[in-house]
Amino acid sequence: MTEIDYGQFHEWLQQARSAAEGGTTGTANPAGTTGTTGTTGAAGTDVRWELLRRFQEGWGYEPTGGERWEREEPDAHKTYVSGLRAGAGAGAGSCDTPEDDEPRDVDPSLAIPAALGEWWELPFNSFADRWRLYWTNPVWPPTVRPDPTGYGVAGGLPPANPFTGPSEDLRVCVFMAEDQYCNEWGYPAARSHLADPPVLVSARDDDGQEAWVLQSRSLSEFFLLLAVTRLPAHYGWTVEEGTIAPEVLARLREKLRPMGLLPWRELGARTEFFGGPDVIVAHDTGYGDSELVAYGRTEHALERLAGTLGVDWSESICEPESHREEE
Repeated sequence: MTEIDYGQFHEWLQQARSAAEGGTTGTANPAGTTGTTGTTGAAGTDVRWELLRRFQEGWGYEPTGGERWEREEPDAHKTYVSGLRAGAGAGAGSCDTPEDDEPRDVDPSLAIPAALGEWWELPFNSFADRWRLYWTNPVWPPTVRPDPTGYGVAGGLPPANPFTGPSEDLRVCVFMAEDQYCNEWGYPAARSHLADPPVLVSARDDDGQEAWVLQSRSLSEFFLLLAVTRLPAHYGWTVEEGTIAPEVLARLREKLRPMGLLPWRELGARTEFFGGPDVIVAHDTGYGDSELVAYGRTEHALERLAGTLGVDWSESICEPESHREEE
């Protein structure tokens, strides 16, 4: 197996960003499948999708060629909740009314960013292919927050926020949610005309208040970050540490390099990623279950990292979950 140094990931990501910034300008396609607009063009997202493909392949993912999660697939949780509400309404004596042709939580006047449609169509989309590895729920078409139906719990952006200008639309278009809908990911409605807009997450900010926080600089980078948070946990050798000593953290920051991704925010966690030869380390500065989780493409890579950090993982390294699939 050829070694991959994830200490270089920041450079790979920066190259992709530079290509995106040099992309062509065009018109957004409301269907979200083709076309470009704003400062991010198809050439740039192509480079980012290639980085996603390489990352997935490096950790052992291969397209199964089987059933895929189609973007038009009904949201089972939303259907269930809507059924409960309809039942409660009927019990109270309300009359049945036909559903609108267009869901009231979707604003058809807003373009769907091209990158979102491109991601769904990727032949190597590991989420669509192996969604059970991800523990998230896709939302298609994207729905707005505040949600006029009351289903989505997050609100819109406050008037004073760093993501929109004066008099711009304060709504957020949600396209993905945590498995239990504790967090939602979306892009500002005011940026829906861009091909690859920034992504926000509904989470607690640094002051502990519920807010929309920047999650990724673009949609395509979000899906790369999502793969980083999920795939090594399934395909890699793993070590978890509930807490780590300050000197271990100091060695981590000295010996490994930040991967250049924004901190992943989910279920109270605020996770930063560091890369090295055949290893990725997730360091949580929030309220996750473990302060440190290390993933190795090989068991030897984690043993080598343990020596680098001055810790003993001889009894702690767990084999990949993917190995049990092969048994």
